[in-house]
Amino acid sequence: MGKAVAWFRYYEELNDFLPLTMRNKSFPYSFNGRPSIKDAIESHGVPHVEVDLILVNSRSVNFSYKLKDEDRISVFPVFESFDITPVTRLRAKPLRELKFIADVHLGKLTRFLRLCGFNVHYLRNATNKEIINHSVNEKMVILTRDIELLKNKKVTHGYWVRSQKPTEQLKEILIRFDLEKQIKLFTRCMECNGLLQEVSKKEIIKRLQPKTIEYYEEFRECSGCKRIYWEGSHYERMKNSVENIIKSLN
Repeated sequence: MGKAVAWFRYYEELNDFLPLTMRNKSFPYSFNGRPSIKDAIESHGVPHVEVDLILVNSRSVNFSYKLKDEDRISVFPVFESFDITPVTRLRAKPLRELKFIADVHLGKLTRFLRLCGFNVHYLRNATNKEIINHSVNEKMVILTRDIELLKNKKVTHGYWVRSQKPTEQLKEILIRFDLEKQIKLFTRCMECNGLLQEVSKKEIIKRLQPKTIEYYEEFRECSGCKRIYWEGSHYERMKNSVENIIKSLN
């Protein structure tokens, strides 16, 4: 008896994980026995957390579905911004109060996201196990450049960051999670993720350099690490970068 064959078709950004010859079209998948559809999908290089809807012969199924000969399978990406009930969702409902945890390769992206006011946990020397545990325990979305990390069965929410450029990475995240209207610039510490609070110049004047005292009047202090922020040249450069990205979304 020959091998059975199922036909797979991936949609939208899921094609990023596939070889060029398999993108945006149906292709055969040969198998023996009754493998789960989750195993088949991840054998194609697609992490399960990037998938939110699977249709087999036009019927929605979950990851435990066992493949049958001549199944025709459509695989769709995560719908964070849309409610796709009553079809079979493959994860819990989307996280409406988004918190992120970024891997060690995304330090600059972390700073940009925090500048935009988003809650991003970042441990410079964290292992994959630590990242996964934090994500599960604190209900955080994992942001990573490591596809294999997202294939771990414990991971429930995650996103593979495609670009290697921090500004392009920020644009990806804003689009992917529909965050444009949630941006609140200059509300989080870019170093420790703490919330910023307005503070009077008089309270902190002994901690400021002479030129800062001379040229700036408005300051904010991190509620966590007590770092002081003001709208100097470095902040302006980052702010301009973010505003240009926001304009490009429209």
